[in-house]
Amino acid sequence: MSFRPPSSFTSSSNTALLALDYELAAEKADALGRAGRKVEAALAALAKAKAEGAATAHCTHLADEAAEFVWALLVQREICGFRSQADAVERYQIPHDVLIRVGVGRRKAEP
Repeated sequence: MSFRPPSSFTSSSNTALLALDYELAAEKADALGRAGRKVEAALAALAKAKAEGAATAHCTHLADEAAEFVWALLVQREICGFRSQADAVERYQIPHDVLIRVGVGRRKAEP
């Protein structure tokens, strides 16, 4: 993926950003987009399961999975320089039962 700098950076009088900086910015933006799409898909699956009256255990599993994706999104947003997460919570309409699971470590089931 390529990233074209704003025209204000192309002037020879300004200190030009290095090509690596452009590539890093492009990669950050791409990763943020991917994380957002994963959150949207996980939240849609959770909403669908709830609407269909799925079993509580299944909904809990989907909420845990959505919380993992939300956690990854929030971390990626901080990497990109966004310090407030309130707008992400509002934008993605993250339900409370998912928010309370964000950042919580879960134990793997013993075989």
